[in-house]
Amino acid sequence: MKRIAKILMLVCTVAFAMPKAHAQVSLGVSISAGIAPPALPVYVQPACPTAGYLWQPGYWAYDPTDGYYWVPGTWVPAPEVGVLWTPPYWGFEGGAYGFHVGYWGPHVGFYGGLNYGFGYGGIGFGGGMWAGGSFRYNTAVMNVNRTFVHNTYIDRTVINNRTVNRYSFNGPGGSAARPNEAERAAMNEHHISPTSAQMAHQEAAHNNRGQYANVNHGRPAALAMNKVGGRAYGASGHVASARAFNPRATAANRGNIPKAQENARTQEARQNTQAKARQQTARTQEARQNTQTKARQQTARTQEARQNTEAKAKQQTARTQQARQNTQAKAKEQTARTQEARQNTQAKAQQQRSQAAAQRSQQQTAQRAQAQRSRQQTAQRAQTQRAQVQRAPVQRAQPQRAQQARPAAAPRKRQ
Repeated sequence: MKRIAKILMLVCTVAFAMPKAHAQVSLGVSISAGIAPPALPVYVQPACPTAGYLWQPGYWAYDPTDGYYWVPGTWVPAPEVGVLWTPPYWGFEGGAYGFHVGYWGPHVGFYGGLNYGFGYGGIGFGGGMWAGGSFRYNTAVMNVNRTFVHNTYIDRTVINNRTVNRYSFNGPGGSAARPNEAERAAMNEHHISPTSAQMAHQEAAHNNRGQYANVNHGRPAALAMNKVGGRAYGASGHVASARAFNPRATAANRGNIPKAQENARTQEARQNTQAKARQQTARTQEARQNTQTKARQQTARTQEARQNTEAKAKQQTARTQQARQNTQAKAKEQTARTQEARQNTQAKAQQQRSQAAAQRSQQQTAQRAQAQRSRQQTAQRAQTQRAQVQRAPVQRAQPQRAQQARPAAAPRKRQ
């Protein structure tokens, strides 16, 4: 009976791996367990092997028969430009631990508040961003091979400096986080299911006996991989032994494992080709945008030069007009001064004429007065003379009578 349950579980897992990578994923619990998963192990992230790959943190998956097994963290190609990976998580609800499947979307949603590390500090994602069709890696929290990856930046503000915990589930005894507004909004966006390469990677871990917690006691030998089907690494970042991630070959899965791995390699090659095509398209678009930007800048510079020339011409015209206005104003001032001087001269001449007229009038008045006085004096003299004339006969008669009375004087003898 135990063997039949294992076979059914394997068939369901392989069937889940087959759907198209771009199918819409429905959020919810895909499987539940009665016990909590082991604590998250601490490990070193392998370097990103090539540009365009995103990090999928390691997580505990569950087999109903054999229990929890560790799916190593690995670098995987994104199914399309602009999407980010929201990791899966375990959450306690209704007396059981339910597994919430991870998904791709334009924003990172809620993943239980678990600190997976490498940009997944419990809320959101700080390991990088999409820019111009290419993914840029934040090397403050991401390990990349700079020989192949050049789109990098450093932002240390995303580093989680809080007390590091190893919670592997959300609920009592684990993380108490609840979705925030941004995470709830991301949960309602269009999502893309895990790619076939990701599911083949989980299937390979499911088929590796050494990845089970009841065998490794929560310390798997293969904690991370540089890519799906690539090299496995231990906790210290060193390459694990060749047998560390060697899937078990049983009668139930001997034929399924190679097929799943081949499908994963085919899907990975297809996704790599698509990623390169997208990168080439992005570079072409970026070059076109740069050319258009340069053309706009050249047009702007030409327009600015034209505007500067027009502004200078307007300034020159304004200066010429101002100079003309100044000249006209000076001419008007000079004319005003000349007119004022003429008016002053005329006023002075008028004043002089008025004064001369006044003097002549005074002189004439004085002359008339003098003439009047002269006439009066003449009239008085004439009157006096007439009076004298009137008195003259009397006076002449009296001396004659006196002369007749005196004797005649003897004539004087000449000496």
